[in-house]
Amino acid sequence: MPMAEPTTLTVPLYQLAHGRTGDKGNRSNISVIAFHPQLWVPICAQVTEAAVAQLFADRQPRQVRRYLLPQLQAMNLVLDEVLDGGVNDALNLDSHGKTLCFRVLQMPISVPGALAPWIARPA
Repeated sequence: MPMAEPTTLTVPLYQLAHGRTGDKGNRSNISVIAFHPQLWVPICAQVTEAAVAQLFADRQPRQVRRYLLPQLQAMNLVLDEVLDGGVNDALNLDSHGKTLCFRVLQMPISVPGALAPWIARPA
């Protein structure tokens, strides 16, 4: 008897979206853009301010804010005081915070199995 297709899949966010990171002083901006409009709802439901704050707990962000751009199926995450003072003050190897996007894109996201056609598979 063939196995039933799972009703929920859990995949890393990078299979559902791409992102980019920027910085200004001690603040990091991380964008997340869904690959397909159908993926926007589960991304939005799970990539919350609280989830991102927990993900970066080791960097102790003073505040995490999320700005939604539903027409673009995108969001901008703003993390305050996560860059060890910023590019001019930090001894941190990545004082610009350019790699912080990759941490967000590793987040596990649960999606309905019906959305499988829009999930990017690693090459």
